[in-house]
Amino acid sequence: MSAVRTEALVGAAVLAAAASFLIYASQFAGKGSRDAGYALSASFRSVEGVSVGTDVRLAGVKIGTVTDITLDPTTFRALTEFTVAGGIDLPDDSAVVISSEGLLGGNFVEILPGGSPFNFEEGDEIEDTQSSVSLVSLLLKFVSGGDE
Repeated sequence: MSAVRTEALVGAAVLAAAASFLIYASQFAGKGSRDAGYALSASFRSVEGVSVGTDVRLAGVKIGTVTDITLDPTTFRALTEFTVAGGIDLPDDSAVVISSEGLLGGNFVEILPGGSPFNFEEGDEIEDTQSSVSLVSLLLKFVSGGDE
């Protein structure tokens, strides 16, 4: 009987450790309880290197994530929705740029704050955008002497 009891206690301890690890991992990955934030959108010519879950940064600090990317069939632009953490009020003349972490790094969405006294509200669209720059097209322009 004591062997069965020991096996049950060890099994319960393993399950408790696995559950606590999953809870910790989900909070670390930002999938747990989310801070109250608000949604914004922007339209880009190209969102190359950006996908759902990509970081949204301000001054290098992650303040949100990309939540949806769709194609507008009339303008053929990428409509991007993202969240911004609560407590961060962005001026309504801010710009959004798709930036690169480096030559071989991934892309992220960077917010360049403006100076307006008025702020974006939930669901607003940021109109001042700059799309990602394709490294391949830049290299082709360099190699060909800028004729393309």
